Amino acid sequence: MSTTFQLDTSTSRANPTPQPMKRLTVPRIRARKTDGVTEDPLVMLTAYTARQAQLLDAHCDLLLVGDSLGQVIYGLPSTIPVTMEMMANHGAAVVRGSYHSVVVIDMPFGSYEASREQAFDSAARLLKETGAAAVKLEGGAAMAPTVEFLNTRGVPVMGHVGLTPQAVNVLGGYAARGRSDAEADKIVSDAKALDEAGAFAIVVEGVVEPIAIAVTEAVSCPTIGIGASAKCDGQVLVTDDMLGMFERVPRFVKRYENIAEIIEKTVATYASEVRARSFPGEEQTYQPKG
Repeated sequence: MSTTFQLDTSTSRANPTPQPMKRLTVPRIRARKTDGVTEDPLVMLTAYTARQAQLLDAHCDLLLVGDSLGQVIYGLPSTIPVTMEMMANHGAAVVRGSYHSVVVIDMPFGSYEASREQAFDSAARLLKETGAAAVKLEGGAAMAPTVEFLNTRGVPVMGHVGLTPQAVNVLGGYAARGRSDAEADKIVSDAKALDEAGAFAIVVEGVVEPIAIAVTEAVSCPTIGIGASAKCDGQVLVTDDMLGMFERVPRFVKRYENIAEIIEKTVATYASEVRARSFPGEEQTYQPKG
């Protein structure tokens, strides 16, 4: 498409505007790793709304419409209850608010595990309804046939190994993975299977650093770390975590700002002015003419 929908910040409305630059593509992301080396690390952040995407887009290579929106946006206890409708609606908003980054959408729990055909139907719906370029699914060797099935049918897939939040009930929590030799070997073999199946990139989440490095060295596609290692081919964080929107800060997150404190102070000032009847002032009201 030659245009994208950008928010007009003066009116808070989406208007079609000329595309400032050509959007990155999945092949270009995949090609960033050559002969096992990625000289220019990939930057990825989560995005859930058009305005958020607009602010992040110019600085990122990929925007992930993560199923983390279940917790971040909807206040759910985990990613398990997230629906296809949620992912489709937020995915479409992020695509409308961006023009540069490759937009990847998480496939929610229960939308792809039953069969390769189910996975294709779900992925096709997400790509059709949002305009995104790719989907992401969790799981290792067991999901490799599904990744290959999707890839050969025109659906680019990003893999996800290590700590897989959709499997929290099986894993028993969100602790780092790969501490035992058996688990470490499985994570590496899972990543290899996804790579061989055609995944264009693999998220490596919550694993001990030597295993993250081993995975990165073992696969030909880029790895994107979160709670992994700076030696991965790229990094991703939940944007709301790195901006300081929540009190709890996971170990693997660097809080770059405390946006929650800024919002709270701003709202407190607003509330004080309303109660003092100093807002709205003359500048914010319409006066008779003449």
